[in-house]
Amino acid sequence: MERFLPLPSPLPGPKRSGVRTGTAGYYLGSMIALYFVAAFVAGALVTTQTGSNARLKEALEHPLPAVIISSALGVVLLIATAVVARVPVPSLQKLAAAPWSAWLGGVLGAVYAVTVVLLAHRLGAATLTALVVTGQLVCSVLLDHFGLIGFDVHPAGIGRIVGCLLLVAGFVLIWRF
Repeated sequence: MERFLPLPSPLPGPKRSGVRTGTAGYYLGSMIALYFVAAFVAGALVTTQTGSNARLKEALEHPLPAVIISSALGVVLLIATAVVARVPVPSLQKLAAAPWSAWLGGVLGAVYAVTVVLLAHRLGAATLTALVVTGQLVCSVLLDHFGLIGFDVHPAGIGRIVGCLLLVAGFVLIWRF
């Protein structure tokens, strides 16, 4: 399977309840740190995107044109990137072979985009983001636990369950204060 950005995996061993094994030493730690920073920045970009889309909604006086324009700009950027990187266009056979769950991303992304645009100024950035992140983590633990939509099975052990409960507690603190 080809990846868009072929990055070396810093995770040479199987994952067991949140612990990864490996002998790569410094390389392993530096690659994980790089991945953590990239994920952290991506999270910050999502919150910034929400605020930007909410401002566009205000300017256009409706959420749908705001989300459509924002998404179209993203699609144009992705097409330009694919052209520059010479990413081959998938065949119709490959598209037809994709499982039904592979096609949910666009639909779910649209629902997410409209939802956060509608709620951004009503809830505020911190409360909205706390709810979104809590929802993402609880859902991800369930997807991992049951091995749904292509994820490997990673049982929801006590650490993951407590982590989810702490996220809910964190949301409550952000919302109340």
